Amino acid sequence: MLVALAQTPYATWVRESLWGWPLSLTLHAFGNAAVVGLIFIISLRLLGFFRTIPYASLSKLFPIIWIAIVVQAVSGASLWMTKPDQYMRDGMFLTKFTLVLIGIVVTWYFQNTIKQETAAWEAAGITSSRGVKFAAAAAIAWAAVLIAGRLTAYLGTLYA
Repeated sequence: MLVALAQTPYATWVRESLWGWPLSLTLHAFGNAAVVGLIFIISLRLLGFFRTIPYASLSKLFPIIWIAIVVQAVSGASLWMTKPDQYMRDGMFLTKFTLVLIGIVVTWYFQNTIKQETAAWEAAGITSSRGVKFAAAAAIAWAAVLIAGRLTAYLGTLYA
């Protein structure tokens, strides 16, 4: 099945055309930058930095994060389709994919925590310990995804 997937016209276009791979990789990089950047801004705010950003405005960033995650998923699938058998044998890729799933789950809980606790944080002028824990967890999870993704590009060549 993986060999058939790699031989589809779309996978061939991504792998062999002038624009397929660079376009997919560029979209993937922009998706990564948006997710990691916005998660870090939100997390740093909850950890006490950027005090001029109101807690209430943080929820407005999550739709952008979710769109960027979709961009990452689509572009990542395009890249994966070019050599799925190699990626499925690559332990670093499987680690990255697991971290992406963890990052998505943590982000969902992080968003819900912000929605539920924003009013209390505004009133108290400080983030709850639950908010701080999710801020740290989300930042660590997405940083780990970013690092694992870069390592996939290099360590994956060991199995080529």
